[in-house]
Amino acid sequence: MAPVVLVSSSFRPRVGGVEEHVLNVARTLRARGTDVVVWTVDQGDDVPRQVDGVPVRVLPCPMPARSVRSLASFALRAPVAAARWAAALLRDRPRVLHVHCFGPNGPWATAAAALARRPLVLTAHGETFMDAHRVFDTSALLRRALSTALRRADVVTACSGAAAQDLARFGADPDAVEVVFNGIDATEPAGDAPPGLPRRYVLALGRLVENKGFDLLVEAFAAARLPQDVHLVVAGTGPAARTVLDRAAARGVADRVHLPGRLDRGQVVTVTAAAVALVVPSRVEAFGIVVLEGWRAGVPVVATTHGGPPEFVADGETGLLVDPTDTAALAAALETVVGDPATAGRIGRAGRARLADFTWDTVVDRYEAGYRRAESRRRKPRSRRRDGTSTSR
Repeated sequence: MAPVVLVSSSFRPRVGGVEEHVLNVARTLRARGTDVVVWTVDQGDDVPRQVDGVPVRVLPCPMPARSVRSLASFALRAPVAAARWAAALLRDRPRVLHVHCFGPNGPWATAAAALARRPLVLTAHGETFMDAHRVFDTSALLRRALSTALRRADVVTACSGAAAQDLARFGADPDAVEVVFNGIDATEPAGDAPPGLPRRYVLALGRLVENKGFDLLVEAFAAARLPQDVHLVVAGTGPAARTVLDRAAARGVADRVHLPGRLDRGQVVTVTAAAVALVVPSRVEAFGIVVLEGWRAGVPVVATTHGGPPEFVADGETGLLVDPTDTAALAAALETVVGDPATAGRIGRAGRARLADFTWDTVVDRYEAGYRRAESRRRKPRSRRRDGTSTSR
């Protein structure tokens, strides 16, 4: 059978929400007997040719810029890239092309789907407002490419209503975008704990960039009336690490703030399970898969009110929802989950019970239904509305 091709903006060996999402979707599809291949952007990484039995193709995705030098470079690289994409189409003969996290992969996958006359499914992971470099604010070319892809796509999904709403900036009807929440593996094995962790700590996980709001968490941690033996652990890597450390020093809590660096998947399981609480202090968050990490561990979760978390976290029941820019409110939430064991335990248990709704099987059920709709629409004649979007007759 022709495979489903997952066209990802990034993949192994890089780590992050999109990479884990695509990997788990691929694993689940394969476990169901569906042929699946991952195509990912060539970023110069040593990408494995196969992960858990899933073939991986690394494809160049050059994008032009305004400068003469960039245009000349694109003119040289584009024919080679086109040949590589054509070869991938011939080799894999995809049943569906499913784009995850629209970046340089997006325009090339859109063109490939049109060339091969194959259904195009587009999944937004919040890249339009979560990208650390704000690429959709600076690149008119990428904005136009996304608008084109949204018009041509047979099915569009997003990881949250917030991500779906932001697609309106690019011409999508948010009501026509299907929201498919992220999943998590409830039985993921634990690993060894990294060295040097304190005995009691509040945990935050993620890439250390401004959007994630870890500097805001340090402010609240310093302001909160917490026992001195409770520390803050911020796990991850990124350009905002120095900001977090400097803020901790300025607020007099440098000896209680720890940055252990990047954790592997097993370490994430172990470190989360040992935490007093888990905090997601993002200035904006497309979904908040870290919330699911906390729920799996059964620890109380404090999550941002900005973006996706309010769509699935019930405030006061399965978590505490707080505006992280409100230092006093975030500090009060920390005091609750650390200093009120009864409330913390109740919230942790309720979150753990909610986890059953966020399996990868549930995610893939929704995607496979989308593939069937996309294939059905492709078999019908398509017309164009006056606004340029496609419709089946």
